[in-house]
Amino acid sequence: MLILGGVLFADEPPLDGNSDADVILHALTNAISGITGVPVLGAAADRLCAAGVTDSRAYVHEALADLTGTIQHVSISIEAARPKLLARIPEIRQSVASILNIDKAGVAVTATSGEGLTACGRGEGIACLCVLTVTD
Repeated sequence: MLILGGVLFADEPPLDGNSDADVILHALTNAISGITGVPVLGAAADRLCAAGVTDSRAYVHEALADLTGTIQHVSISIEAARPKLLARIPEIRQSVASILNIDKAGVAVTATSGEGLTACGRGEGIACLCVLTVTD
């Protein structure tokens, strides 16, 4: 079962990873780490996985522990040939907003199929980029 942004896609195969391989939450974790300068994915995530914590929401919360500002906006861009995401974007937005404890209006999600032009566009994986706006 695939997990994206904390949302289950029961009819899709999971991505390979030590954790649940939620690429949206991993990109979000990296974006927060980019602001705080404290890396979570890598040693900290490996420590959590070794302790049996494989839910990527834990990585986001670990990264948030070092964030001193307030997240105002999150922009998430996904490239995936599958699954088709358009119908599930509102659910992903709500899930991410809930994880961050911000209003859903502050979460934007866009998706492209990649049209076969890249590995992700050919269905060989999923790519995700995330940008945050944070105020002090």
